[in-house]
Amino acid sequence: MPDERSRTGVWLAGARGSVATTVVAGTAALRAGLVGPTGCVTEQPGFPDAGLPALSDLVFGGHDVACTPLPKRAEQLVAAGVLPHGLPTLVHDDLAAADAEIRPAPLPDRDMSQSDAAEAIRADIDAFRERHGLARVVVVNVSSTEPVVPEHPAHVSAEALRAALAAGEDVLPPSSLYALAAIDAGCAHVDFTPSPGMRIPALEELAEDAGLPYAGNDGKTGETLLKATLGPMFAARGLRVRTWSGTNLLGGGDGETLADPAAMASKAVSKQRVLAETLGHPVEGEVHIDYVPSLGDWKTAWDHVTFEGFLGVRMNLQFTWAGCDSALAAPLVLDLARLAARAHERGISGPLGGLAFFFKDPVGSGEHAVMGQYETLRTFAAGLGGRR
Repeated sequence: MPDERSRTGVWLAGARGSVATTVVAGTAALRAGLVGPTGCVTEQPGFPDAGLPALSDLVFGGHDVACTPLPKRAEQLVAAGVLPHGLPTLVHDDLAAADAEIRPAPLPDRDMSQSDAAEAIRADIDAFRERHGLARVVVVNVSSTEPVVPEHPAHVSAEALRAALAAGEDVLPPSSLYALAAIDAGCAHVDFTPSPGMRIPALEELAEDAGLPYAGNDGKTGETLLKATLGPMFAARGLRVRTWSGTNLLGGGDGETLADPAAMASKAVSKQRVLAETLGHPVEGEVHIDYVPSLGDWKTAWDHVTFEGFLGVRMNLQFTWAGCDSALAAPLVLDLARLAARAHERGISGPLGGLAFFFKDPVGSGEHAVMGQYETLRTFAAGLGGRR
């Protein structure tokens, strides 16, 4: 039996989605020795010993508006080619145990204020921690991308935000309600989406005052990973990139959400920022995101890059990236939850810039070149270091 003092809770916002289901099923498969840790950065040979919580010590729960139980969702992901055939049966008990810890997401309406919703989320997290005797809980947002929202005056200071919520005002996007609940529950927070989450000045102030770490935003799993890798190559080689345009085809819930132009704008901002940062100058071109329902959990990106070489010679690079979003994201979610939990254990607070490697638009870091981010991650992990 694991020592309860070392057990770590992972509270997932969007706990019945494809990414969350893959996280739970994948962790169970790793525990049982059914698969290797492919894609888990912190489990690769030579990665520093950061004293992270063991996979066997992770306990899952969360919120969702969906009602489909995790064992059923896992079967659906098998049919979609995301999970291996037979895996849901082999890890059924783990899926069922996690599903028993999923609660209906509190939704503010005329009968529930945002303050009440945040308090209900916090109460569910606290009860989860007590039920399982957890040393700590990390709140991870893997829910759908939200539209860009205008800044509200209450966001300027923590005091103003608290006052606005107490007065019954709706001043926070849903993702930020989870960030607030994480703060009030004394939890580390990770935002794997481009949604605002903790990225509101008043919430950042509250997190720092509470001595809590947080990380985000928008997990880097596909096209942007390539941009963060290829951009520094062009810069180091002295080749001037003139244009970089991309078209992304997405299925599943994420694709459906991003069919909304307002939600797509949030995603496009985080996807494009990496180019200007790694190349050192703005680049012409746009990112297009198209919803293709038949793709399901799979995504394809087509990119066209034009660049200029010696004597002004014009050249181009074209590439196609096709991948399974949940299979790319799930191991990173595990890495982030474990690293954030360890940072919390070590008393680190504020934005975890050392985790920029995982994000398109990282908080606490201006570094966007992937190998620079990786070396920073290794240094950060080594600093967490040693045995538990």
